[in-house]
Parts: sequence; structure tokens; C-alpha cells
Amino acid sequence: MILSKNQNAQDAYVTVIQIQKYFVEKLNVVSKEYGNDKNFEEVTWLRDEGEHGGGTRFEARDDKVFNRGSVNVSQVQYDNIENKKLGSASAISTIIHPHNPHVPSMHMHISWTQMKNGNGYWRLMADLNPSLLGESNEDKQRFDEMLKESSGKYYDEGIRQGDKYFYIPALNRHRGVSHFYLEGFNSDDFNADKDFAYSFGTAVIDRYIEIITNKLRSYGHTYTKEERAEQLEYHTLYLFQVLTLDRGTTSGLLIHNQNDVGIMGSIPSHVNRDLLKSWKDNVKSPQDELVGDLVDSLSNTTIALVDVDTKLNLAQAVRDHYTKYPNALAMQASGNTTPPTVDNHK
Repeated sequence: MILSKNQNAQDAYVTVIQIQKYFVEKLNVVSKEYGNDKNFEEVTWLRDEGEHGGGTRFEARDDKVFNRGSVNVSQVQYDNIENKKLGSASAISTIIHPHNPHVPSMHMHISWTQMKNGNGYWRLMADLNPSLLGESNEDKQRFDEMLKESSGKYYDEGIRQGDKYFYIPALNRHRGVSHFYLEGFNSDDFNADKDFAYSFGTAVIDRYIEIITNKLRSYGHTYTKEERAEQLEYHTLYLFQVLTLDRGTTSGLLIHNQNDVGIMGSIPSHVNRDLLKSWKDNVKSPQDELVGDLVDSLSNTTIALVDVDTKLNLAQAVRDHYTKYPNALAMQASGNTTPPTVDNHK
């Protein structure tokens, strides 16, 4: 895999690799202590057979602890394509969906975008996503405290953008209970910002590991059918938000089709097809067509398994929709600014 020759891009890539290693090691400890002691498994993918980068993701294999889990690092670079505005993009994007409904999910994304004109910026995201909202107050408080401590003077801005980005207008609610999002972040001191990105990422990981360890210590692997059903509803909401509103997911799918399974790593193992279908009338045109296409991509059962083939079908449905309706990209979520991610790759 050929990485960018740009020094900032190289340093950013090392940083996200370090965060990935840190998280995977801690997740493997959780598996050893509370699961079947199955480590996350490494999977690689290549962009244009490695000529323009690629990545490595670690996927959860311990289904006693994890419903789905992926810790993905990638760098896409265009050093040898002169007409590209983008030089490279280095990122870690991770989602952990635990098996037990009492244990919350967590999403984090940290990336550096390097333009060929010398400009660049970071994107930092972290959000806590419990399935059982009735027992989430303490976890939300602990996660919020960590965000405030780790982000310092950027906390208020990150919370404002996060609450805006993760709001779902069609359902009049947020995805998750604690949200942080900094878009286009650059203090004009790359090394300081790089250190901030690393310390922020490891702080998120430490707090999340603390939360899930406490939950597993308290509940083990026990839950009720009702709690399982509530988790399934939340997992359906997660799919709905990611595939109808999340710009990062959509941009990745529109830029290329060489990592669809990895990009779809954020989707839980099962969703409620009937519930997803019921939300079609809640969204404006043409997004109602997208929801219908997503429903059609699932198996024709109320509880639908999201396997590899289904992930590929969902990815193609999103890609086809925005190819047909490019203006619908304006209907997706955003913070205070909307990065021209897809245009940068043209």
C-alpha cells in the first residue's frame, strides 16, 4: 500500500494507527475478561490495488461481547494524479455495538485532510449511543465529563456542532445522548493539533472502556426480551441515521466502491425491517425513495440480518440514490460547515 509522501499526511497516519492499536488492545482485554477471548481480526483493503492507499480494519469476532465492532484506519492519497485538489485523507473511524443491550454503543472518527495547495484540517467526532435510554443518565454524564476535560476550550463548539449533526429531523430525536463534532479544525499549529487529536481519541477510548467494563461487571450477559427488542429498535434507528443523514458514510461510498464492507462496518447485525419501512413517510422527497430502497435491500423478514451481501446491497442503494439525486446531498446532516469531501476527490 502506497501512502502519501506529504509529511503532515504521514504524521497524521501514524497518529490514527496509534489510536487504532490503543483501542484494539483494550477491546481485546474486554473480550478476554468478559467474552470468549477472541481477538479482533485484521482485514486489509486497497485503493486501486494499493496505488492510491487503502487501509486496515480490525473486526470484532467475539459475539458473546460484541454485536458488531470495527476499528478502521485508512489513507487515500493522490500524489500521482495532478488534477486532484485533494492530496490525501488519513482517518480512523470506529463503531462498537456490544451484544448486551445494557452496554452502550460508541462511535468515534478522527481524520486529517491534506489539500495539495498546502491547506489541511482535522475532523474529530465522538458520540455515545445507548440502546436503553432509561438507564443512560450516568453514562452520559461520565462521557460528557470526559469530552469537556479532553477538549478544553473547544468543548462548547464541539457540543454545538455534535448536537446539530446527530439530530434526526424525521424522528424529532438525536442518535445517541452525548455528541461531539469539530469540523475543519486547524489552529495553525499542526503538531499541537496532532497531539490534541491523539489525546482526545485516547481519552474517548479510556472512558468508553470504563463504561462498558462497568456495565459488563454489573449485568454480565443478562437482559430481558423487552430490552433486546429496545436494542433492535435502536439499531434500526442507527442504520436509518447513518444511511440517510451521515455525510462521512455517503462520501465514502460515492468516492469509490473498493471498501463498501468496511464503510458498512458501522451497521449492527440485525435491524427491524418493518420499523424502518414505517419511517419512509417521515422523510421528504426524494429521501423517501432512499428509505424504500434501503428496505428493499434487506431480507423480507421483520428481523433482518445485515450480512456481507446485505451490506453491499445497502451501499449500492445509497450510491445509486445520490447519483440519481445529487442535490439531495444538501439534505444530509452537517455541523457549522459542510466540507466538500466528494468534490475534493474529483
